[in-house]
Amino acid sequence: MKTTSTFPRLGALILGALLTVPALFAADVEPGFTSLFNGTDLTGWEGEPTLWSVQDGAITGKTSKEHPAKSNTFLIWKGGTVGDFELRCSFKLVPGSADGFANSGVQYRSKIFDPSYWVVGGYQADMEAGPTYTGILYEERGRGILAQRGQMVDIEPDGKLRVIGTMGESAEIQALIKKEDWNDYVIIARGNHLTHIINGRVTVDVTDDQASKAAKTGILALQLHAGPPMMVQFKDIRIKQY
Repeated sequence: MKTTSTFPRLGALILGALLTVPALFAADVEPGFTSLFNGTDLTGWEGEPTLWSVQDGAITGKTSKEHPAKSNTFLIWKGGTVGDFELRCSFKLVPGSADGFANSGVQYRSKIFDPSYWVVGGYQADMEAGPTYTGILYEERGRGILAQRGQMVDIEPDGKLRVIGTMGESAEIQALIKKEDWNDYVIIARGNHLTHIINGRVTVDVTDDQASKAAKTGILALQLHAGPPMMVQFKDIRIKQY
């Protein structure tokens, strides 16, 4: 595996195969971290009230035939903006129809595009009920997919995506993701270096050198995707800011 990045990259430690991070699984709020969810109500968050609630101690976004999302909408954390940080949470996706659709994500260093329907764009730690997108880096309302699952990517100043390494095959990583059950997500942003980890496995490792597009700070939000009925839940959301 070849890498020319000057940043300390998690994937580079292991020559392109497995990386487990068992210390990141704890549900308790670790020293240095702050909880962003009280487990009871949506204090500190704001979104479409017909779609977001707290159920079974988890933030819950739910669409139905009676209450669809007219477009992708988001639950926005109102505690300020984030720059360099590590965020840890658990998530669960459950399709609500026979087609098996469910899609969500954690927005970070993002911005609000339409406050009337809580529409957000920016970096997204993606997740879905299907076999492809959970763990990728997507830029909502921006450059689209910036790293496929398993990729180590440099985004060059002109915006070209250069794959410089791998953390393993996408299907191999998918096998570690529990269907319709709780999974652990870790997002690390330090400068222009972005890393996603699911269930202890690095899924993408990205250095964004496109200065005109790379966000250094912005809001946090949780996505509820438009489309067929579905449910997404989040719990144990905590952050350490640097």
